[in-house]
Amino acid sequence: PYPSIVNEEDMEIKGDGFFYLSYNEKLRIPTQDLVNLDLQRTEVYWLDWVEKGLGFGNWREEIVRSALVLRLMTYEKTGAIIAAVTTSLPETIGEVRNWDYRFSWIRDSGMIVRVLRYLGYEKEAQDFLNFIINTVPKKGDKMQIMYGIRGERDLTEHILEHLSGYKGSKPVRIGNAAYFQRQHDIVGVLMDIILQDFENYSISQDRSEELWTIVRAAMHAIERHWREADKGIWEIRGEEQHFVFSKVLVWAGADRGVKIAQILKKDKYIKPWIKLRDRLKDDIMENGWNEEVQAFTQSYGSTNMDAANLLIESYGFIDAKDPKYISTVLKTKEELLYDGLMYRYKNEDDFGLPSSSFTICTFWMIQSLYKIGQEKEAKDLFNRLLSYSNHLGLYSEDIDFKTKRLLGNFPQGYSHLALIETAFILNVFKPDEETPGSAYILSPS
Repeated sequence: PYPSIVNEEDMEIKGDGFFYLSYNEKLRIPTQDLVNLDLQRTEVYWLDWVEKGLGFGNWREEIVRSALVLRLMTYEKTGAIIAAVTTSLPETIGEVRNWDYRFSWIRDSGMIVRVLRYLGYEKEAQDFLNFIINTVPKKGDKMQIMYGIRGERDLTEHILEHLSGYKGSKPVRIGNAAYFQRQHDIVGVLMDIILQDFENYSISQDRSEELWTIVRAAMHAIERHWREADKGIWEIRGEEQHFVFSKVLVWAGADRGVKIAQILKKDKYIKPWIKLRDRLKDDIMENGWNEEVQAFTQSYGSTNMDAANLLIESYGFIDAKDPKYISTVLKTKEELLYDGLMYRYKNEDDFGLPSSSFTICTFWMIQSLYKIGQEKEAKDLFNRLLSYSNHLGLYSEDIDFKTKRLLGNFPQGYSHLALIETAFILNVFKPDEETPGSAYILSPS
């Protein structure tokens, strides 16, 4: 059948058969029996992997499917976790928001590690930390926001002019120009997973020393750069801004640095780092909160809302019962929720006005509504969103507001980690009886 496959001809399948695709030239020609044996071994591996989880509660099928997606996006040899397995599937048909996501972002991967730890998959978390230890510069050199799966640093973006793109949505890109951007929020996510290691797991002295070196380098970077603007979580390609979410995650990095220093009894670092952490929080409260809007807005001095600010509670910056957080959630819902789906933001960016829903943001809104005590609305939104997956229970990066068509790169790690985290919150946590809307700081324990 080989010529038929190459020529894209129809074939009639009359019995069992197999494709054997390989990077290397095969030294032994496979047989049907060997292929069946490989299939059985594969099924046993994945059944065993699922059963190693800590239990999934309600929405078990959806959680397991999402966990499998995240596991399959891990590169076994290095521990790198990619954002998606595709490139240049458009966020909106016919537009130019087409990106290559086949790389390991520190932020995305760190969030994935956190949810895998909820489910008991510690090996994958440790593998990613090994990738970090082997890849991230310890001293002096600049930390990138993303790397190739083997630790590649040069991810120069190229446009493949000879390709027309999905449904004519040019350009088709390989590489990602965001790799040299400045995104301060990655330090918070990185420090968060390192703190988890020190708090919850027994680690060797050598590993502790390697992680402590990364912590000190990260804290030094915070001290030097926290006043500077950046590109933010949404990787704006225009002018840098003082994004509130970036500032909060820098605060989170400093907060985790303090806690790690306390665990290790590194007294000479604790007081200056506490002072730095407090200065960061004061700065955010003064400049990130917009009194007129009654919310934390997208950036300092802005009146625009940003779905990323829904996460400021989950990183411990503010309590869910704090009136400022409740007001931010409700204002974000008012501005960005449309027909059960969320915009990331609605203000114009480098490419005009956004026109599709960013899937992870709807999960964030569901989590936030639940945390402030609006349980029924949160669960209704969650069940509605679950109905928008494809027939395999998979999600892409974006969803069309009108048709509910999946758009963007696929499957998207962001979307699936958020599904797990949302189900985890709705399964495990109950609003505080005395103060509906109590904070839930999620941890593996």
